[in-house]
Amino acid sequence: MAISPLKSKPQLVKDFWPRFKRGVVFIIIGLQVLILIALAALLSSSGFFDDNPLGFTATLVAQSILGVVASVIIYHIVARPIKHLLAALVHVAGEPTDSTPPNPNEQQFEKSGFKPVLQTIYQLASDVKDPIEDTPPGTAPATAVHTVLGSALDQAVCGFVVLNKQRQITYASKATPLRVDTNGVQSLDLIFNDADTIDRWWDECEQNAVHAEKTWPRIPNKLPNEENRRFFDIIASYNKGTEAEMVITLIDRTHLYEVGEEELDFIAFAAHELRGPITVIRGYIDVLADELSTTLQDDQKELFRRLAVSANRLSGYVNNILNTARFDRRHLRMHLAETSVAAVYDTIRDDMALRASSQNRLLSVTIPEGLPTIAADTASLGEVFGNLIDNAIKYSNEGGPINVTAVSKGDVVEIAVEDHGIGMPSNVVSNLFQKFYRSHRSRETVAGTGIGLYISKAIVESHGGNIGVRSEDGRGSTFIISLPTYKVVADKLKAGNNGNETLIGNDGSWIKNHTMYRG
Repeated sequence: MAISPLKSKPQLVKDFWPRFKRGVVFIIIGLQVLILIALAALLSSSGFFDDNPLGFTATLVAQSILGVVASVIIYHIVARPIKHLLAALVHVAGEPTDSTPPNPNEQQFEKSGFKPVLQTIYQLASDVKDPIEDTPPGTAPATAVHTVLGSALDQAVCGFVVLNKQRQITYASKATPLRVDTNGVQSLDLIFNDADTIDRWWDECEQNAVHAEKTWPRIPNKLPNEENRRFFDIIASYNKGTEAEMVITLIDRTHLYEVGEEELDFIAFAAHELRGPITVIRGYIDVLADELSTTLQDDQKELFRRLAVSANRLSGYVNNILNTARFDRRHLRMHLAETSVAAVYDTIRDDMALRASSQNRLLSVTIPEGLPTIAADTASLGEVFGNLIDNAIKYSNEGGPINVTAVSKGDVVEIAVEDHGIGMPSNVVSNLFQKFYRSHRSRETVAGTGIGLYISKAIVESHGGNIGVRSEDGRGSTFIISLPTYKVVADKLKAGNNGNETLIGNDGSWIKNHTMYRG
């Protein structure tokens, strides 16, 4: 009976390091022995041993200690990159190990220049490489096709990413902004809105779709004022159950969007400069109203009151523009106090009534008594109400009704602003809360900057709420604000000294449902 030969144990990448260390130790010991023999022979031939045997012995011992220490230090310096290199290879090879793979983003690798080496290893490991299959004569193998395709995609300006069913990146072209965590796992280095990320959309697709596609415009890879900030339009394609379940295309639009970012910076700068004069105007109004209080008629006192209200609102608007810049930088902070929806609306009631009547619109406001109180910064939330009503006036027909209502729904209070004007198609609705976004139709017919709804969204989210819109082309629009009741958030606010930090980033989602879009 033939005896089959024993199969040798497969060699693993991680087995190299122990062998390497043993070899280095043997080399160090061997060199030290040879150096000692040579030194002893040299000293003996010179007669140093006969003249001073104690000095001879001390010299050999000192040389041995210094030689070993120097060799160990040199070994650690020279071998450190090799150790990190092998750790990265063990990780990408998928071999079992207790060690943590090196993170290219660590400062030591950036200083030593070793970062590109690790990034290249992880990048090469992420490429999709299918095994060579039987191919018809005259047809290139699959790996050759993928090599050519990968090279072509690496030369493209756009970034391309493929993720499998486990949401792991299996391919990423060179133009893709990536980061690597401490475990060596790659992910997209992009800053999404917390409530509208690819992962959240993927969760929805897994429950409701087989094939789906979604676009995110103006997604940055860094915060403002950070170097090499870029902006991308993201297109994601979902195909349920396939090996490439998610394919993402990143179109670099930095040259288009950075102009808008510079405009926002200028607006914030201008707003900052306006704060001083507005403060002076408010002071003069207060002084004049106080000094002339005994001589003014009732209607004149009312005019002074309206001037004071408008000056305070203008000051609030300026502050909110500055807060929007902070919102972009994830630093928007407000102090919230218990109040009512009616009290917030009272701060803008006169201005809204005057604006509606001057534009021949029928403004109806229904805010029932007994609604639960909310936690709000009155000036900021008043600006949101004013923005929505002003938009309803702009985009509704002459003589058309505008209805403002408020209702209690469980733990939230909903405020709705409804018009029966021109409405919006679904492709406009889905982008409405993006910064600087304006449809072609609105740019041609209505003046504006495209940041009003963006500011409104920032303020509402900073109150722990969300804002949405339901619209139909030619039939009008309804904007809905949902704010948590004061009772729900009171404990969090008290714990945070009435700051809104504990409310920012509350769980939420943007769900597109025909003509409904919620933020």
